[in-house]
Amino acid sequence: MVLPNMLGFQPYETFQLLIETGGVDRTNTLLIAACDAYARRGRPTLPEMEQFETLATRLFQSASPQARAKAAAILGRSELLSQTLEQLVIENIGEDLVSFLANAEELSDRTLLDVLGRYDVAAAATIAGRKNLTNVVLAKLFQMNSRKVYRALSTNLDITPRGAYLSALARSAQMDHLVAEALGERKDFDAALLAPAFFDLSDAQRIKVIQAFANRETPAAPISRTIEQLSVATPELTKALMKLFSENRRPEVTKLLAQITGLDEVRCGQIAHDVTGASTFVVLRGFGVSAYDGLKVLIHATSHDSERSRALADFASLFATVSADAMAYLMSAWRGEVNLLDLSKPQYRPVNMPSRRTQQPAAASGSGNAVVEQAMVALSRIGARRAG
Repeated sequence: MVLPNMLGFQPYETFQLLIETGGVDRTNTLLIAACDAYARRGRPTLPEMEQFETLATRLFQSASPQARAKAAAILGRSELLSQTLEQLVIENIGEDLVSFLANAEELSDRTLLDVLGRYDVAAAATIAGRKNLTNVVLAKLFQMNSRKVYRALSTNLDITPRGAYLSALARSAQMDHLVAEALGERKDFDAALLAPAFFDLSDAQRIKVIQAFANRETPAAPISRTIEQLSVATPELTKALMKLFSENRRPEVTKLLAQITGLDEVRCGQIAHDVTGASTFVVLRGFGVSAYDGLKVLIHATSHDSERSRALADFASLFATVSADAMAYLMSAWRGEVNLLDLSKPQYRPVNMPSRRTQQPAAASGSGNAVVEQAMVALSRIGARRAG
C-alpha cells in the first residue's frame, strides 16, 4: 500500500473507503502513517490543517487504543497544532501527556485548562513550568492546592510575582521549604517575605532574608513594647548570652530567649542552636545591641572556624545597614503578629544606597574590619584575665 503524501491528501472519501473496507488493522496503519506525515510536514497551511483534522478525527475514532496512543505521541511532535488536534493528542496520548505538555512550543488556553480540569498533579506541575502562560491559566494554577504545582510556579522565572500571585507564593513558602528556597534564589522576589520560613532555609538564604531588611523602613512591630521594657538591661543581656554561649550552655540560652522574646521554646531552641549566628543576630539587633557588643556574643554563638573572621565581618556590615526596628519586625513575623505583605507597600520597599560610606564585608583575614578586630581583642583580654 502506498501511503499518501501530506502535501496533497487523497480525497477524504478515499481514506473513508480504506477504513471501511480494510478493518481495524488498516485503520491503525493509516492513522500512524498520517500523523507521522503531518508531523514531518513542518508548518502546514490552513487548508492542509483543516483537511488533516477531518481525517485524523475519523481515524482516531476507529483505531485501537494502542494505535491511538502511539499516533497521538507522534502527532504531539508537530510544529503546529490546531485546538482540535491538541484535543486529539491529550485525549489519546496516555502516559506521554506530561512529555507532550513539557515540549510543545505552543498550546491553547482551552487545551491547558482542559488538562488542569482533570486535577492531574504531574500534568499541572508541568504546565506551571511553561513560558508565556496567560492570566487565565495562571489563575487556575494558583487555585490548585498542590505542593508540586507551587514548586514549579516558584521556579518559573517567566512569572512575575506580584499582587495575588505574590501573596500566594509567600503563603506557600511558609508551608514548603522547597518553595521558600526557590523564591530565595530569585532576584525578583523580596526575600523579606520569607521571614516565617527563616528556620527552614539554608545558611546562605537566612542571611539573604536579613539583608532584605537593610536600608528599609518597616511597620511598627508589636514586639517593640517588650523590647522597650528590657532596653535598660541590654548590657546585662549581652553579658549573659556571651557567658552562656562561651560555656556552651545552649539549653539555658533557650530559656533566657523564651523569657525575653515571647517566642515559644521550640523556636528559641532553634535560635540557641543555630551555629550560623543568623537568628542570634536578629535577636541581638532587634534589642538594639551594638556591633561591638553583638559581635562578642556572635563569636561564641557561631561555629565558624576557617571562615570565622569573614562571617563576623559580614555580621558587622549587617549591624551597620539593618536597623533595630527592622529586626524587631522580623521577630514579630516569627511570632505571627504582622502581615508581611505590608512590606510590598511603596513606603516600606528597600532603598539601595551604594556609596563609599557603605560598609562592605571584610576579607577573610582579620584585618579587614575594625569592629571585628576590637571585639576579638576585647575577648582575648577577658580570656587573659580568666586565665590569671
